[in-house]
Amino acid sequence: MIPAELLRKIRRIEIRTSRIVSEALGGQFRSAFKGRGMEFEEVRPYQIGDDVRAIDWNVSARVGDPHIKLFREERELTVLLVVDVSGSLDFGTQRQLKRELVAEVAATLAFSAIRSNDKAGLLCFSDQIERSVPARKGQRHVLRIIREVLSLSPESRGTDVGGALDEIQRVQRRRAVVFVISDFLGGPISAWETSMRLASRRHDVIPIVIDDPRERELPKVGFVELRDLESGRTAVVDTLSAKVRQRYAESALRRIVARNQAFRRMRLEPIELVTGHDIAEPLHRYFRHREIRRGSGRTT
Repeated sequence: MIPAELLRKIRRIEIRTSRIVSEALGGQFRSAFKGRGMEFEEVRPYQIGDDVRAIDWNVSARVGDPHIKLFREERELTVLLVVDVSGSLDFGTQRQLKRELVAEVAATLAFSAIRSNDKAGLLCFSDQIERSVPARKGQRHVLRIIREVLSLSPESRGTDVGGALDEIQRVQRRRAVVFVISDFLGGPISAWETSMRLASRRHDVIPIVIDDPRERELPKVGFVELRDLESGRTAVVDTLSAKVRQRYAESALRRIVARNQAFRRMRLEPIELVTGHDIAEPLHRYFRHREIRRGSGRTT
């Protein structure tokens, strides 16, 4: 039996995200990712007018004449939602927890996928794999994804983004669109950068960064106890101290800069979402940007 409060949350997210998909995103999801999954079909002799970039040089050298590779677009995409459920997601100061924002964006992406006749799957992780839901179609399947994200009580509170991506590499052999939804706060960047780089060679990886304004700056409210939701460590700080607030802001900025530099090294473009703010515009902007890049022949 699903608790009544959880059902109400699922229903609210279903209504809100369905409206976002219908009114704000429309067919942008399909347009942004169309053709990203390509399957090799055959090699045939080169003909005048063919794209020289498609030449298979190994075959051409072996047979003595230029040949090109032909690919066909997969009829459907597999969209995988790799969702952080670690302890740090149980934080939020803007009318919602980061975990609730994660559920909202996961639902939006899953509804976008099934309306494009694509499949959506889920992998929830902390510093271990907490739950895996195979990719399928249908609205009931999306509601299950929302329920899993909202109701899952993880066995661990740590974070291992790299381990989650390694698991995707192990189980998902065919190319997929992989949304990694996390605050990217657990552990050093080096712990996940290599795994993300390797995953992006096979899959279309899109990092979605979940943020809360209080993780960037402290309010002036006097002495407060700060607790790390993953390690459990606590510290009492005086938020009226300008030096304390400055050190906190500088530490947050260094973390953000280092994370974004890592994404740039991998040539990945993250989507940044903030608790209490509308998710439609950032998603619309990202999908529209991908459409333009695809139309110009540029790749991410």
